[in-house]
Amino acid sequence: MQPNSMNEADSDLPGGGPPFDSVRFAANLLSATLIVAGLYYGREVLIPLAFAFLISFALSPLVTWLGRLRLPRGASVIGVMAVVIVVLGGLGLLLGTQLRALGEQLPTYQSTMEAKVVDLRTRLKAPGVLDRALETITSLRKEVESTTLPSADEAQRVAVVPGPESPLKTAGAWIAPALQPLATMGIILVFVFIALYDQGDLRDRALTILGGDLHRSTDALQEAATRIAKYLRMQLLVNVGYGVPMALGLWLIGVPGALLWGTLAAVMRFVPYVGPMISAIFPIGLAFAVDPGWHMLLWTIALVVVLELISNNVVEPLLYGTSTGLSAMSLIAAATFWTVLWGPVGLILSTPLTVCILVIGRHLPQLQFFETLLGAAPALDAPTRLYQRLIADDADEAIELANAEVRRSSVQAFYHDIGIEVLRIASREHLRSATAAHRWRVANGMERLLDDLREEYPPQGEGDNAMAVVCLGGKWELDNLASEMLAHALQMESIRADSRRVFAITSKAIETLALDEADLVCVSYFAANPQAPARHFCRRLRRRWPRLRIMLVLWNAPADLLENDSHKTLGADEVVTTVNEAVLRIQAMAAPPAAKQERKTDAVPIDPAREAALDVSGIVAGQVREVLDGLAQRAADVFDVGYAVIVLTSGDRELVVGQNRPLQGTLPRDEGNMIAMPRDEAIGKPVVGQDEALVVPDTERDPRFAGHPVVRLWGMRFFAGVPLRTRDERVFGALCLFDKEPRTLDERAIELLDSMALELAAVIISTLAVPEAPSPQAEATSATVAQPLPE
Repeated sequence: MQPNSMNEADSDLPGGGPPFDSVRFAANLLSATLIVAGLYYGREVLIPLAFAFLISFALSPLVTWLGRLRLPRGASVIGVMAVVIVVLGGLGLLLGTQLRALGEQLPTYQSTMEAKVVDLRTRLKAPGVLDRALETITSLRKEVESTTLPSADEAQRVAVVPGPESPLKTAGAWIAPALQPLATMGIILVFVFIALYDQGDLRDRALTILGGDLHRSTDALQEAATRIAKYLRMQLLVNVGYGVPMALGLWLIGVPGALLWGTLAAVMRFVPYVGPMISAIFPIGLAFAVDPGWHMLLWTIALVVVLELISNNVVEPLLYGTSTGLSAMSLIAAATFWTVLWGPVGLILSTPLTVCILVIGRHLPQLQFFETLLGAAPALDAPTRLYQRLIADDADEAIELANAEVRRSSVQAFYHDIGIEVLRIASREHLRSATAAHRWRVANGMERLLDDLREEYPPQGEGDNAMAVVCLGGKWELDNLASEMLAHALQMESIRADSRRVFAITSKAIETLALDEADLVCVSYFAANPQAPARHFCRRLRRRWPRLRIMLVLWNAPADLLENDSHKTLGADEVVTTVNEAVLRIQAMAAPPAAKQERKTDAVPIDPAREAALDVSGIVAGQVREVLDGLAQRAADVFDVGYAVIVLTSGDRELVVGQNRPLQGTLPRDEGNMIAMPRDEAIGKPVVGQDEALVVPDTERDPRFAGHPVVRLWGMRFFAGVPLRTRDERVFGALCLFDKEPRTLDERAIELLDSMALELAAVIISTLAVPEAPSPQAEATSATVAQPLPE
């Protein structure tokens, strides 16, 4: 049985997956080859299609806007396309007029160009360093030509003179080159009309082709449309912002045809990389031809350079941001790929087409490698990146990454979200794939990283509390590193903390810890089953220092140790699982009177004007209760939680003005039969006080909620809340979700919850806007205002 067990264990290793499937690899390679061949040989049809869909993305908002004005969709599409054609036609006529006038003036610039060329030739004829080498090369070339070319007597020159062509053939030769572009434009217009008119049907067909999960396919199409539309809008703004100053600057300099060159510069910027260079050649060449001197040429070059620098380094980063989601390397690679396939047109379409591929790869599991190849987001999350730098023995880059994360958040947040997670990865890989060299690099690199963070972010002082905390590693090196992180996080919160190493759990080693002055000891364990070593360690500490308080910090805590005070059987007073939980609990221990006073302090100052508005509007009296209960029900359904409540602060109370279902237990109620909690014990106080979203995955692990009477009464294990704000950003309440099972919310869910809070605040503010005692008509108006909230 042992060999089989060993094989099963080996199969779990990161490098020990299934064998290489050569057949599947060959099938994927063949499929990719066929797709690329189809793109190349079908470019005559695919290019107009691609242009049509891009134009439809840009025009779709206008068609939708006209549809909201009750205009039929067909008429909306025809009207938008007609306006665009008229505008482009008028601009083309204007530019054609300028181009014709410029062509008539070109012969007058001939003498100027000839004089400048003669001047340059005179300057270049002066003897130079390379003249003798050039003369040698010229004489050698003449010698080779004289020995290889036949003489005039040996070779007879023959000229073939074509016969006269018919007028019809001549006209065909003139018209034929223009037919293909006109046909392509006609196909594009037809496709644009179909894409705009049958947008819903095309979307349904695309969802059917994508197949799989309807939610993922819908998100993929929506994200692709949003990203491409935003990219095109930003591209148009950037190009116009470049073309207008270009035309104005050329007009001030005196270059003829300034409007023509400004328009050309704006249009050519749709061609990445080479477009701006091509558009700059014409005004620079014309400035060279027009001015007898060199000032116009130099001013024109300076104008082009300044506009390029401003556009590339200021305007484009400000407007584009991360609208495409593509990395810089993928943009260059995509431009090269599509240019090889479709020529210059492929260069224009490269970014939008690659965005579509990126979005499809993000939402379809079988194509997720495209997101890794093309996306701008890091391929590895922050803890994995940091761990990889450590095992690669690149501690310097690991330190840079850590400092960047600390600058983005805080020392405590870095330890909570990234530092401990790096150690958790190291503990997981300790006996799986990490070698002795890898383990040494992690330990050594983390020591350097922590030393750097302690130097860069020294302690903030010890504050007013007199509690002394000592952090110890329970068993091995990773435990010691975690204890150093915890000690530093506590020091940053003005708590007197220190970390010490334990080399053996013996009486002699325990005595060297010198814990006589310590009030609390935090013992860290990364082991999945720390019961035996923790019990032994706690027993030794109790035997030597009976009054010492012991907190177990179990980073990979078994579930049975977190319930029913199971940790007390090990001899510990407290058990925590995260850096944030440890800091909050120790803060409460370090200054209990101050913490209690803080809980009784109003987090938000009472606003008399707002309190009067609450009483007048009818919310406190409950007249709009049905509307708010409906909004709470919607929030509970969207986030699939058991309870959703809407709370408002009113004087020294917090009122539950909306709820999706009756709340269990007995709580004090006001004259309007609404639940009214004292403000210092309010469930929404942490959200209102912090003025930011708060998510507590497990309330039993958060000291702010663990002993809260309302949390215990309602059996709450999960809590999430976002503040409700007035137009001038004053907080007046919160939208809170809670459930009886621990869970969490990702960033997108938190953003959605915040958006729902904005809509809810708008409804309440519209109700608060009643200046006097409400009449029946006013009450009906308030209720009506709340109804048309979008689903």
